Amino acid sequence: MVYQGIRDYSDGRYVVRIYIGTPGQPFDVCLDTGSSTLWIPDISCRRCSMQNQFNSSQSSTYRSTNGAWHLAYLDGSNVTGIFGVDTVVIGDGSDKLVIPRTTFGQAIYENDLMVNETENTCVGLLGLGLRKTTAATPPLIDAMNQGIIKDAIFTVYLKKRGNYDNVTGGRITYGDLDKTNCGPVIAYIPLTSTYFFIFKLDSINFGGYIDNSSWQTISDTGSSYIIGPKHIVQKLAKEAGVRYSNSTDNYYVDCDADLPILNFVIGGITYGIPSEQLIIDDGDGQCLWAVTSYSDGSTSSYEWTLGDPFIRQFCNIYDLGNKRIGFAQSKDS
Repeated sequence: MVYQGIRDYSDGRYVVRIYIGTPGQPFDVCLDTGSSTLWIPDISCRRCSMQNQFNSSQSSTYRSTNGAWHLAYLDGSNVTGIFGVDTVVIGDGSDKLVIPRTTFGQAIYENDLMVNETENTCVGLLGLGLRKTTAATPPLIDAMNQGIIKDAIFTVYLKKRGNYDNVTGGRITYGDLDKTNCGPVIAYIPLTSTYFFIFKLDSINFGGYIDNSSWQTISDTGSSYIIGPKHIVQKLAKEAGVRYSNSTDNYYVDCDADLPILNFVIGGITYGIPSEQLIIDDGDGQCLWAVTSYSDGSTSSYEWTLGDPFIRQFCNIYDLGNKRIGFAQSKDS
């Protein structure tokens, strides 16, 4: 079992440190179960974060490839780069995951939204999905394929810290359940995707609103919100009494509001998200409602995203080997 501390940036970004190359070059990357590629900015990039950039000439174990890649995310950010192969080190305890011969992305271009999104928080993404969507095998799958870990399972425990940056924000445990911060597993749910942590959501209820339509849903550490279909979110917003701003495309709520519990029924079990998880401190006495939709109403192969507000309430256990996801009550909640 390998564990790693997570740093929290205003409850919107959860970041871990990894090392790439020999000797290891440090990178603070955002945890992202909603994607499958590990990438960091390359030293040749002039449109990337300037905090840390990978210099392949300083690594004795680096190998170049002829591969190129491009990734576009649902929020409109995108990034382009080349592939390299090198040793990746994950974990900050006495035991670490040392994964040699790992293919990773070296970003050579990021659009403005990507640069702004990651500025002063993380310089890249640690994709933890199930299967490769580019030529790079996800790092944990790579570790399992190389026999470094027996089972590609990991637990994410997140803390709510408020409008503070670079504070202790939880822990990710590779290879086991986090029994220190998480209670017993409530249930495991089979995945409906071979790429990401997508599963069936039976129904939702919030105050007087109930919808039993059933949807495909993703667990995504890379999202600081719970995201749903626009027409449903509008009904939930009316029930919550929150205020929508066209200029920021956000819903605002009184910081001391007492909202109803937002209930998600998964596998016949109700998972309730209380008011404190649904209110995000935005500073200057303003608070955001932690439920939203994409402004253009777009969806992907899933209709709902259960992001950080859900994961802070329930530890998520991602079992890549058995193609399932489990939920355990966070001992903080």
